[in-house]
Amino acid sequence: MKSYILPFAALFVSTVSFAFPQCAKPSQTVFHCTTTKGKIIEVCDSGKTIDYAFGKPDVAPEIIVKAPRQSASTYQWQGIGRTISYAVDVPNGKTTYSVYWAFEKPMEENDEPEPEGGVAVLANGKTLATVTCDPKKEIVQRIEGIDLRPTPED
Repeated sequence: MKSYILPFAALFVSTVSFAFPQCAKPSQTVFHCTTTKGKIIEVCDSGKTIDYAFGKPDVAPEIIVKAPRQSASTYQWQGIGRTISYAVDVPNGKTTYSVYWAFEKPMEENDEPEPEGGVAVLANGKTLATVTCDPKKEIVQRIEGIDLRPTPED
């Protein structure tokens, strides 16, 4: 009986060590949200790399990308217009994970802006999929001001 307990315990520990959140110290969370289908989108600044992870909570992520910092980029709102938006683009070969956060400035004084976020999966300049964050759950956003090169405009 004891021989079954030890392998099971080892499996449990290894699974938990790769579960969300991925932004273990000294990495810093740049973005984190729960999608409308209950999965996690997360971007971490690990210094030399910008790390993207996607998947179900409490298990190993379905996708993990550790892009060299110099290959990642960012879009920063320029201060013009009602829509305030930021993005971090994490490349993986011909695929780019563009993690974004945005909200509309309120038109009326009492309006509460509802931020939105998610990830657009791009390949060869075309959007393959967009996964959105659940607006009823917290979105952690620290993209504003991140020290990355600007995303090239098409």
